[in-house]
Amino acid sequence: MALFEVRDVDRRFYDEKLRDFLPEKLFDIHAHVYAPHKKAVRDSRTVSWPKLVAGWNTPDDLLETARLMFPDQSYRALMFGSPTDGADLTDANAYCKAASEKTGFPALLLAHPKMTPDALRDAVIEGGFHGIKVYLTFAPPQIQPADIRIFDFLTRKHLEVMDALHGIVMLHIARPLRLRDPYNVADLLEIERDFPHVRLIVAHIGRAYCRCDVGDALEVLSETKNMRFDFSANTNAWVMEQALRAVGPERLLFGSDLPITRMRMRRIERDGHYVNLVPRGMYGDVSSDPNMDELDGAEAEALSFFLYEELYAFRQAAEALGLSREDVRRVLYANANEMFT
Repeated sequence: MALFEVRDVDRRFYDEKLRDFLPEKLFDIHAHVYAPHKKAVRDSRTVSWPKLVAGWNTPDDLLETARLMFPDQSYRALMFGSPTDGADLTDANAYCKAASEKTGFPALLLAHPKMTPDALRDAVIEGGFHGIKVYLTFAPPQIQPADIRIFDFLTRKHLEVMDALHGIVMLHIARPLRLRDPYNVADLLEIERDFPHVRLIVAHIGRAYCRCDVGDALEVLSETKNMRFDFSANTNAWVMEQALRAVGPERLLFGSDLPITRMRMRRIERDGHYVNLVPRGMYGDVSSDPNMDELDGAEAEALSFFLYEELYAFRQAAEALGLSREDVRRVLYANANEMFT
């Protein structure tokens, strides 16, 4: 049985909107691999809908997803575990290390702020990891979600280690205002200033999934030189366009956030929040999730993959700014590839 169904609507989407745009090679800077049959942990600090898409993503699943979705492209990825609160990070990192060895793809270590600097350094070096993935759920539990600062889960001591190693830091920022939050902007600027050898990647364009999430943050951050942004799980062409204006195609990276972008959906903005429109019943009861809504009939049947919607949004941004084929190749492949060569 196939991992998931590729329908006629998906083939048409790929043929009409992506085939002539995508380069021959893709390098996905943001993909999760994690073992099956792990008990899901509910986490009040994060949205719950991603857990509805896939209970696991083995390295074979990742490769099969790429084969099914990108029939004309070769595919590589930077992999890391699923940073769920309560997860056994030792097991998750061991699984990711084995996945990296099996596929030849690079990997990041899931890093908890309680790790000592020496333990972090040893884990990265001995595991052959290229850096760390940090996440807001690892912040001390007494801190309310709205009050989490970047340094609550990405410590300065850890940044010192990554700076010395010239390591990658994949950062998913917190706080309700997302990218435009002034504390997030201030913390990002501090990392840029004090840790110049850290190869910082701000995931999801700072979780700016709607226009209102941007504010003047990209304008301020355009003055930086080192930090990069990935557009994983983001389908907002306007936000991508602003990111390109701010940092250029040299510092924007393609990331998938697989496996959640296997979801069949289309995203809209409603009352300043993103909403994923999905076929009714496909992902269970989503009635209590403010980030989910359902469609029926022909509207539901017209829905394709989240990842296709993401890449088509990037195409719209690229064409709005007149990016060249080489610029597109840079964003979708070369920027990431150069980080590992």
